[in-house]
Amino acid sequence: MNLKYDVEELTNFIRQTLISQFIPENDAEIISERMIDADLRGMHGHGIFRLPPYMRRIHEGGYNINPNIKNLHETPVSALVDGDNGFGQLVMTHAADLAIKKAKESGLAWIGIQNSNHAGAAGVYVAMTLSHDLIGIYMAVANANHMPPWGGTDMLLSTNPIAFSIPAGEEDPIVLDIATTETSYGKVKVYADIDKEMPVGWMLNKDGTPLTDPKKASEGFLLPIGGHKGYGLNLIVGMMAGVMNQANFGSNVIDFNANFKSPTNTGQAFFAIKPNLFQSLESFKKETDIRIREIKNSTPMDPSNPVQIPGHMAVQREKEMRRNGVPVSEKTTQLLSELEKKYNTKVPFHYKGA
Repeated sequence: MNLKYDVEELTNFIRQTLISQFIPENDAEIISERMIDADLRGMHGHGIFRLPPYMRRIHEGGYNINPNIKNLHETPVSALVDGDNGFGQLVMTHAADLAIKKAKESGLAWIGIQNSNHAGAAGVYVAMTLSHDLIGIYMAVANANHMPPWGGTDMLLSTNPIAFSIPAGEEDPIVLDIATTETSYGKVKVYADIDKEMPVGWMLNKDGTPLTDPKKASEGFLLPIGGHKGYGLNLIVGMMAGVMNQANFGSNVIDFNANFKSPTNTGQAFFAIKPNLFQSLESFKKETDIRIREIKNSTPMDPSNPVQIPGHMAVQREKEMRRNGVPVSEKTTQLLSELEKKYNTKVPFHYKGA
């Protein structure tokens, strides 16, 4: 069962827990906000659920808690960012802010990232471009290999997510956030956390039979979206976010589920562009609104289940969670309570309902 807790209290709990381990206050603020942003988008596998393993990584020395995040090989439309093994949320916030600044000045910007870490939900970062009327694209090499190449058996690929944001006018913007596997491994972990069986088609056992018990996920592998096409997209993300940035990919990837000490050298890439490089912003937003309405008002196969636009449900989820609280499983709640005692944070979070 999931319990619901106040958004601000959970954010403050994350912040104070990080500060208790000497994370600078401003950095803790950014990390906690990005983590709760993931929860508010409904990506609970990347929200407060991640705090216990993050704290273990701090404790075992896997993070640089005072990173010197710097820009390398910079041009007006690009930069290679060295995250100095800092929290991925910090590194990606820096990279997204840099891309936004450059795109507003030059029309577009591509930022490559090396020496980063797990940054949570991809949609959180592309959504940062929307208040600036920019389109955003994000790619990342995920932090553990859970998939073989198409037709193979060696675990050389991960979930390698990709996300897009497109601003609109009167309509809610489009935000697409997907793993290039049938599901993210974070969601597999969430299913294990709440003792819920996975759907057939997410994973296979190594003998090729369906795997539906999330607690046995290590015995099998994830499937790519769209068969060989998803595998191809996964590979391209690895090349663009990993190889191009001199970050880890393939057999170099560090499994952060098993190794809490080694730097992961996570690679990410972020792109921002002004729509008015091609037409006026007004006309772009107007046409985007028209197409959004056309699609969401199109005839559904099931009249009780209207056609959805990527990202629109996230807007409703956030409103609901800000009103009624963020759902947290009983198991994760127990782990958070243990963190509160261990690090003496003295920041309670209050139960708001089930």
